[in-house]
Amino acid sequence: GINAEYGTFQHYFIQINLRKTMSVGDGPMSLMDALREVLKNATIADGVTRGLRESCKKLDKREALLCVLAESTDEKNIPKLVEALCKEHNINLIKIDDAKKLGEWTGLCKIDKEGLARKVVRCSCAVIHDFGKESQALDVINDHFKRTVSGDA
Repeated sequence: GINAEYGTFQHYFIQINLRKTMSVGDGPMSLMDALREVLKNATIADGVTRGLRESCKKLDKREALLCVLAESTDEKNIPKLVEALCKEHNINLIKIDDAKKLGEWTGLCKIDKEGLARKVVRCSCAVIHDFGKESQALDVINDHFKRTVSGDA
């Protein structure tokens, strides 16, 4: 079994704050913008697993590079399970506030003529197992985890 203790997640988990930005390259890129870009690149490379069941399989096999968890889930045990799996296998986890946003960012929607997302399907959990191309956004996320784990953040 997996024993999840509260208070021991701070080294692996990042709570995204919309106002927090990091200055990289041309200008500031927020962690939220970086995550959206990284998810887009990974989706293009077919490197994203969506949904709780499939995501947990990837986490358990240690095939995940990054896990994204939506906190707006109805089931209270889902975050505990995902957090415990990430902690056990030392997989970085980012929590975001909205499952619809995660669904849109991982391609679970239709794009209309104006380029706006329509018919967005909620996604409680997504796992990246292939980042696709290297990018400034990926650097922002990696730097954020380095700073957090080393205790600078």
